[in-house]
Amino acid sequence: MRIALFGKTFADELFYYFQQLVEILDRHDVQVIIHQPFYEFVRNRIRFDKEPQTFIAHHELPGNADFMFSIGGDGTMLDAITLIRDSGIPLMGINLGRMGFLSSISKDEINQAVTALLKGEYTLDKRSMLCVETPEHLFGEINYALNELTVNKKDTGSMILVHVYIDNILLNSYWADGLIIATPTGSTAYSLSCNGPIITPDSENFVITPIATHNLTVRPVVIPDKSVIRLKVEGRMSQYLVGLDSRSAIIDSSTEIVIRKETFSINLVQRLNDNFFTTIRQKLMWGRDVRN
Repeated sequence: MRIALFGKTFADELFYYFQQLVEILDRHDVQVIIHQPFYEFVRNRIRFDKEPQTFIAHHELPGNADFMFSIGGDGTMLDAITLIRDSGIPLMGINLGRMGFLSSISKDEINQAVTALLKGEYTLDKRSMLCVETPEHLFGEINYALNELTVNKKDTGSMILVHVYIDNILLNSYWADGLIIATPTGSTAYSLSCNGPIITPDSENFVITPIATHNLTVRPVVIPDKSVIRLKVEGRMSQYLVGLDSRSAIIDSSTEIVIRKETFSINLVQRLNDNFFTTIRQKLMWGRDVRN
């Protein structure tokens, strides 16, 4: 088996857990291929029994990796997706951060989770994504998002006005600090913090959630993901910010944004006893009496 490792940086006390992961893979004779910048970060702190291969770009992964492990938090997983792209390589997140909705394997579960994966005791959870089209090809080839697209004002000045069309029918003109177009996966991220609903991963929807809307009667709206969404922005400023998961760019107010469902999905590795409802109960501490 060949497993790609991707990560960024983490605190010194977490090297112990990464060393544990490397030793498990070595014991099972797994061929490791590691992202070159991440390897430069860990090489003087981690002992490899066999010198790992390295990779830089996404085209080096198909045919060379059966799985990818993301080492870090949810943000690291969103960056890992830009390397996996449409290859179909399953992704497992090992959480060295705090919340970890996507990177659901805690650092204390590494041995158990990796052993189960190597035994074939897992399922694949297909997650849909959205893609973005602009005349300027704003995000190049990586014009897709697992969580959300956001439109924000560029500075702390006045609100922006976002006109939203669903299949060429006007939904609303939002006076707000910004707007979120989230996938079901993204419904537990930024959208949730703006009072958006939690949507199950297989629900085939988008959710449109305003950020600090001026009109308090405006609420989040859930639409089918077969819909095509168009955004037009007005405001006193000539530019505004567009975010696509962990990436962002400045765009002119004259630019129209088109959002639709991406043609490919991302395969997340899920342990046999895990499911979406278990994850949200644990992460959001539902059913627990925090007074005790």
